[in-house]
Amino acid sequence: MNNFWQELKKSKKNEPILALAPLAGYTDSAFRFICKEFGADVVYSEMASVSALSYKSDKTLKLLKFNKKERPYVVQLFGSDKNQFIKAVKILEKKIKPDGFDINFGCPVRKVLKQGAGSKLMGDLSASREIIEAVLNNTKLSLSIKVRTSAFSVDLIDFLKNISDLPVSALMIHGRSLKQLFSGPIDLELIKESRNYFSGVILANGGIDSLDQARDVYRNTGVDGVAFARGVLGQPWIFSEKFQNVSGDDRKKLAIETALKHLKLVRKNRGEISYNEFKGHLAWYLKDFSGASSLRLKIMLSKSYQEMQEFLSTIEV
Repeated sequence: MNNFWQELKKSKKNEPILALAPLAGYTDSAFRFICKEFGADVVYSEMASVSALSYKSDKTLKLLKFNKKERPYVVQLFGSDKNQFIKAVKILEKKIKPDGFDINFGCPVRKVLKQGAGSKLMGDLSASREIIEAVLNNTKLSLSIKVRTSAFSVDLIDFLKNISDLPVSALMIHGRSLKQLFSGPIDLELIKESRNYFSGVILANGGIDSLDQARDVYRNTGVDGVAFARGVLGQPWIFSEKFQNVSGDDRKKLAIETALKHLKLVRKNRGEISYNEFKGHLAWYLKDFSGASSLRLKIMLSKSYQEMQEFLSTIEV
């Protein structure tokens, strides 16, 4: 197995691995590229359905394509059918050639849970182990998994004990339970305890929105790294030491410059018809600007990339 995770860990020495966590609707190629330029060590795709991939969905494959400068690049998969996972990894290994795969055991979205996927799959020890084994037996690439502290009747430690003999390369722990969704503090003690049951690379995730906070979590839990999720939106420079204390007008200028660059990349990668998908990112870039609600309205009313570009160019800092 090609385990890039261990090489990455060695290269970081006494610093945390910094990852861009998978975010549905946000972590496309353009955003991953921006984050890599600011210093992300590893980036994840948006969640991809193994059901769609197993039927050779050209649309899904297109969304998973990446720039070689994004490496190491991990494709995150969700689903509940072992055979579909097997088909999906074989297709992706041949056509996309990522550096690794990740199985989502943490998503709390209802439509995902209804498929027996995400957190629902974490709650089924037998099915989750079977799927992990199936992927490991059908790929030469590194496998990581993303979990929560608990889901349904299964907690993190029980889950890890159930797969302790399997060669999973990395573990991303969203430090909240399924019931907490995306609010409340993360369970640092449980994340720390997980080291007793998992020997691979461990990444802490959840509610981390600065590099200083990431380092605190790293020191207090003994993990190998930290994965930024919602904390990266509107500030992909979160990975960079250089911009940790940027504030005021300097932060606003950086936001406009980064948003313009990001917009051009999305337009190049996805074409004109995808401009609506960029509006969410743009709202995050401008959230700290005065009159943010008025700016958001103008964003939502934009009907092309050209309009958004002109709009950004006229904002005064």
